[in-house]
Amino acid sequence: MDLTFSESEQAFRDELRAWLVATDPGPEPQHDEDAHYAWRRDWQRRLYDGGWAAVHWPVEFGGRGATITQSAIFFEELGRSRRPLPANVLGILLAGPTIMLWGDQEQKDRLLQPILSAEEIWCQGFSEPDAGSDLAALKTRAVKDGDDWVVTGQKVWTSAPSTRSGACSWPAPTPTPRSTRG
Repeated sequence: MDLTFSESEQAFRDELRAWLVATDPGPEPQHDEDAHYAWRRDWQRRLYDGGWAAVHWPVEFGGRGATITQSAIFFEELGRSRRPLPANVLGILLAGPTIMLWGDQEQKDRLLQPILSAEEIWCQGFSEPDAGSDLAALKTRAVKDGDDWVVTGQKVWTSAPSTRSGACSWPAPTPTPRSTRG
């Protein structure tokens, strides 16, 4: 197996590397959670302005349409240059792609750009009483009611809720939880 980067992959790496050298996020704040969050959010806005916030997203949604190899190069170069991850990792890696696939046009128009630019920060909403984050034990349900889904259940916490604009949650569309093995 030849793991040598192609010319286009090397060009992608070179472009990104040059941008990272030219774009310094400044010193990382220490011992101040709010300042650290603001620093990462500002960094994501810089990534967005430079066209690097979500390289794996399709071009029509604000990404670069990167291949899996280019996506790996992106994260490798981010780490090599000691630059932070975007503030909205869950929005970029989880909520955004879910909205692209399952959202209607109005949802795509309203939600995707703010996820990329860090105007809105997303989290996961999995934890429930008596289940924690054990997805097989969740009791939140979604029941189809005409054109709508009625969601019932309770979430108990999320990290840094004061900085979150939305949450991803996957309620079961069945009346009874499925068991898992192993």
